[in-house]
Order: sequence, then C-alpha cells, then structure tokens
Amino acid sequence: MTQRSPEAQRYHALYRTALWRQLRLAQLAREPLCWMCEELGEVTAANTVDHRKAHKGDPALFFDPGNLASLCHSCHSRHKQRLERGGKVVRYGGDGYPVD
Repeated sequence: MTQRSPEAQRYHALYRTALWRQLRLAQLAREPLCWMCEELGEVTAANTVDHRKAHKGDPALFFDPGNLASLCHSCHSRHKQRLERGGKVVRYGGDGYPVD
C-alpha cells in the first residue's frame, strides 16, 4: 500500500463519494481512451480519471468536470505522477522517435 501524506489522507475520502463515482463514470463514457496514448497514435482504453490541475483537497477543483481527464493506468502511474513531481517525461511514438 502506498503511504499518503497527511494532506492526501484528509482529502482521500472525496474519492469515496457518490458524486465522484458519477463524475468518474461520466468522464470515462465521454472520453473512453487515454489522451496521452492518443497523442502517440496509440489506442488504449482509459480506466483512470485524473485531475488536470491538482486539487489538493479543494472540492471546487475536485468535482469540476472540466478538470478531469481520462488516462490508462500506465500513463497515470508513470508519466502523470512524474510530471506532478516536477520531473520530465520523454515519450516515444510508434516510430521510436521522442514525442514532445
């Protein structure tokens, strides 16, 4: 199990609300494919709903449908997390060349 910061532990309950479950399902229905994979020309089903702008427990950002994006598990756990930690992500297209 991943250790969460005290701040993250406080807002983690938002993910268990009925409103979040509804928003999550609506987002995946609206955008069923991972947007990061699509940028590379790959077709990958999304199974994770991510917040474009980190909400840090702000309910207005957390429940804002315009702040949501569909990702596959791989992109969410690798690329998006690295970006949020201030790292750089180099992704490669099907031709093997880096994609900006």
